[in-house]
Amino acid sequence: MIKTINGHMKRKFWLAITLLVILTSAIISSRSATVKNGALATKNEAKANVVHSAFENYVADVYQTAGLKAVGMDYDVFQKAVVGYYNLKDNEKLSPASTVVTVIDFNKASTQKRMWIIDLLRKQLLLNTWVAHGQGSGDDMATQFSDKTDSHQSSLGFYVTDDIYYGKHCRSLRLNGMDAGFNSNARARSVVLHAANYVCENTIKQLGRLGRSFGCPAVSPEVSNRIIDLIKGKNMLFISANADHYTSKYLNEGIVSSSFATPADSSVQLTKAGM
Repeated sequence: MIKTINGHMKRKFWLAITLLVILTSAIISSRSATVKNGALATKNEAKANVVHSAFENYVADVYQTAGLKAVGMDYDVFQKAVVGYYNLKDNEKLSPASTVVTVIDFNKASTQKRMWIIDLLRKQLLLNTWVAHGQGSGDDMATQFSDKTDSHQSSLGFYVTDDIYYGKHCRSLRLNGMDAGFNSNARARSVVLHAANYVCENTIKQLGRLGRSFGCPAVSPEVSNRIIDLIKGKNMLFISANADHYTSKYLNEGIVSSSFATPADSSVQLTKAGM
């Protein structure tokens, strides 16, 4: 009887030991997986930080080298423009040879030179000049924006320059709006870049502001041909302003990271694109 009891107790003892070993192994495996996943997440986060830092450094380098602060360009607006440029490039909306971006900042008064053309490859400011906004957008400051026909308002967002044509404003440049609901009606509205005599210093002296267009980014006749020649043929133009309703898929900085994953000197990529 005693032997039977002892044998039964031994079986229970070894069963408990076996279960304890299994449970311990399971806990160790679970902890190992957690540590491994945590390490992988940390590695991915570190990689993302490197990518982000590489892009930030690139933007800051171009901004500083081109002397954009000295000519009144807002850093955040410039960064948005560069993000849009790379996203448009990745989506093959721009010419493979494109290295030039045009930025218009309607947060600034019309009396200020609020249009900049920058060569990202050479990190060089090519032109800084006046540009008019639409009659329906405001007087000296543009505060209202629309993509509706006959609104006579300027439209925010990313554009891709197209072909040159001769119309009522002489030599002009067609623009294709890339942001649905914000400027995608540009062709139907005949929103183009053209020369206008009311974009000049004399008009500012007479009116206290520039003259206004029907929604086109109008420029001075003195520089219009130069601007058109610099930015024609599938280059990017970005019109910015502080408007809470404006959004764009081309402002996704996460997508841009693919261009800076190495991180390699982005000028190498631009050089290849310009070949």
